[in-house]
Amino acid sequence: MDIVLLVKFLAPCLPFLVNVGNKAVEGASQKIGEDVWDKAKAIWTKLHSSVEGKEAAKEAAVDVAKNPDDEDLQASLRVQLKKILETDTALATEITQIWQTASPIQPDGENVQLNANAYDQSVVKQVGKIVADQVSF
Repeated sequence: MDIVLLVKFLAPCLPFLVNVGNKAVEGASQKIGEDVWDKAKAIWTKLHSSVEGKEAAKEAAVDVAKNPDDEDLQASLRVQLKKILETDTALATEITQIWQTASPIQPDGENVQLNANAYDQSVVKQVGKIVADQVSF
């Protein structure tokens, strides 16, 4: 699993995901698309308890939620998620399955991973713009 891509995907969604119950969450699926929101929610649901259980990971997630575009903050979250996923291989497998299931597969048999990454990067850009338009700290 590409941790860099995972964090880039989650970063623009974290303001919604970290503040569940916030009114902004109500419109998240409408603004970023149901499939993107469902994928981000499913991944975060799996990661949440592990992130909450480690103070450094929790702090990194909150920091990224406050400033999703900050590459340094994303790097900090990447380090923390990498540690979590390296020690919990079952969790890493679950996240990988969610990641792959929600990505489109090209019928022509091209490299599925490359196609999933291209899809995910376009979604990251879309989500980032929407969050920037909707959320302010």
